[in-house]
Amino acid sequence: MGSLGIVDQFRNVLGLQLEICSQAPLTGFFRNGYCATCPEDFGVHTVCAQMTDDFLNYTKQQGNDLSAPQAHFPGLKSGDRWCLCAERWKEAFQANLAPPLFLKATHYNTLDIISIENLVSKALDNH
Repeated sequence: MGSLGIVDQFRNVLGLQLEICSQAPLTGFFRNGYCATCPEDFGVHTVCAQMTDDFLNYTKQQGNDLSAPQAHFPGLKSGDRWCLCAERWKEAFQANLAPPLFLKATHYNTLDIISIENLVSKALDNH
């Protein structure tokens, strides 16, 4: 799975074309709205999640305050969509604090870190 060829670059966890996650705020490792990845993306920003207050508080307690505005980053609020690091989403899932996600906008390489069953259990677009 994890090899990132041209074909895989825009494939989601369902094996289909990767859909856009968010353009407002503009997300993704490449800041193009997609949760695409590459070898330089050490954080594996591949999970398209919808922020919740519980998750934002959790990740702040873990040392990554996503709600605080910074240069070229508006800060996130509940309801925003964002490409999260797969490991952080997995940690939050294990703590029962993972935010809901969008399978169609979550990159295929996420499956190297998180099972499809766990992803489906939190999916907003699983129908």
